[in-house]
Amino acid sequence: MAHNAFERLTGIKHIVWDWNGTLLDDNHANLAALNQVCVEFGRPRVDLEYWRSVFRRPLVECYEELLERSFADGEWPRINEIYDRHYLSEVPGCGLAEGVPDVLHRWAAFGGTQSLLSMASHAHVNELVAERGLGGHFARVDGRRFGTVSDSKADHLAAHLEELGADPASVVLIGDIDDDARAARAAGASAILVESGLMNRRRLEATGHPVVSTPAEAVRLLGA
Repeated sequence: MAHNAFERLTGIKHIVWDWNGTLLDDNHANLAALNQVCVEFGRPRVDLEYWRSVFRRPLVECYEELLERSFADGEWPRINEIYDRHYLSEVPGCGLAEGVPDVLHRWAAFGGTQSLLSMASHAHVNELVAERGLGGHFARVDGRRFGTVSDSKADHLAAHLEELGADPASVVLIGDIDDDARAARAAGASAILVESGLMNRRRLEATGHPVVSTPAEAVRLLGA
């Protein structure tokens, strides 16, 4: 279902933005880090379209499928170390997504508030947001601050909204994967999904939520 099949979302006062793949254009950094994992575990490299067709949470299950094996003790932490090291070496070259930060200014001028929630580490996200001069746009910036059994954003979003004192019915989460949609639904919030990140449009549309090409299109759906 294309985004133009959806009417504008009404009653939204607050946007919770995802970071990676939504406001930050970091697909090439993700792919470079992923392929280093593949190399070190003896699997051929993959291309972005393949990864966008299979990426999902929980990440452990996704990577076990990718590498066609179950992980022994200590291997998942090793994968995370390899990935993080190579991602961090690539991320300085990552730009902001199309229309960012203009879209943040536009939503504020429309009278809305906004915050940021990422499943990347809390310290890392805050550092990157500050480096790019975006911190002043957000009422709150949260990364991953605690572990969850399901590896989903749902519990993090509930905690984020509680800290903000926000009414979920007036909130939309704008992200790039189906877990963003699941988290919003669990919290009682709305969701808009951007096809610029780690899931292809077909998979995003299967959630039943509006799917757009850019953050600016997402904000237009809100009437701004």
